[in-house]
Amino acid sequence: MRVVVNQLAALGQKTGVGHYTSQLVRCLLALAPKGEIETFPEGWLRWGRESFTKFRPYLEGSGSGASAAAARGGAGSTWRSITLGLLRQSGRALNAHHFRRTCARRDYTLYHEPNFIPLPCDRPTIVTVHDLSVLVHPEWHPLDRVKYFEKHFLKGLARCQHFLAISEYARQELIHTLNLPPEKVTRTYMGIRPGLGPRPADEVQATLQKLGLPPRYFLYLGTVEPRKNVLTLLRAYCALPDAVRAEWPLLLVGSWGWNTSAVAEYYEGVAKHRGVHHVGYVAEENLAALYTGARVLAYPSAYEGFGMPPLEMMACGGAVLAGTAGAVVETVGSKAHMLSPRDVDGWRNALMRAVTDEDWWQSLRVGVREIARPYTWEACAADTWSAYRHVAGLPASRLAA
Repeated sequence: MRVVVNQLAALGQKTGVGHYTSQLVRCLLALAPKGEIETFPEGWLRWGRESFTKFRPYLEGSGSGASAAAARGGAGSTWRSITLGLLRQSGRALNAHHFRRTCARRDYTLYHEPNFIPLPCDRPTIVTVHDLSVLVHPEWHPLDRVKYFEKHFLKGLARCQHFLAISEYARQELIHTLNLPPEKVTRTYMGIRPGLGPRPADEVQATLQKLGLPPRYFLYLGTVEPRKNVLTLLRAYCALPDAVRAEWPLLLVGSWGWNTSAVAEYYEGVAKHRGVHHVGYVAEENLAALYTGARVLAYPSAYEGFGMPPLEMMACGGAVLAGTAGAVVETVGSKAHMLSPRDVDGWRNALMRAVTDEDWWQSLRVGVREIARPYTWEACAADTWSAYRHVAGLPASRLAA
């Protein structure tokens, strides 16, 4: 069996799909017999993609030097949008053309697309659908993405023989929303990145000093985008007493995403004057210390196909406040303090309690590493490998079992 995995999403600065792709490929290469897993693209096309991903944040207004004002548009946003659209369109066409030529030269058994929409291919195809937010909540996404999904998503799914979902919540959503046969949808939980675990106090302090961050803080981690519901968190935090905010700033770690005008305006006008710091993207080697040093991770997301940060926080021994998005309830709901995503007063009270009720805060940390421990990328790769063999008509692998 020879499987080709499209790793385009893993090239460059990574968010959820990129981490999924890179970690899955890493573990599949370690699990599968030599030569049975290949990746696309390689060579000059891979170099071109990596170069584009480094340049893209500046076109999107979300580079390391971008302010909240850039995230909501302003001068230069029109040419940025046009340039980015042309680059994406030409890049997709080039990728599709090169992939067809690659498949024509090599005798692949299967093609796995980890990022929603498969490239045209005459090989049996498996696709990972991380969530259906573009279909069920198009208002949360950029117009060009919505139009692209409307044109290509369902057509792409029609070419697939099997589907992977990253949680049971996501699996059930695929089955019921897209009317897929249950036997054609396999759940393959995402994992926790290697190296994430509690860090000693001196390492935490050194990392915070290196990044210019305060010694005590609340933490939000993720791209700032509509479904993450960051505005509710900002309003709840800004309603805390002045003394609490002075002692416990809120760090927003992650890039500005899309449709962020309301969040950006509130941040610029209110939140950044009341103890909120937008840190931006933080390199992976600093994440364990950042999680360990946080009083709590506040994750008010309204919708998730999986939700990596709450489990990663628990892997580092930390307390989690989380919104009741279906997949988050599934993974950390037994230990996190769960809140209705839009309940500003509830979030304000939970943040306040986290710094005034030591026993309650400690109770949120007891046993959290055990909750996180089963979620490994090795298990994800094993389940994925088993799905490959099933689609190829091969007996289940003892390695996967």
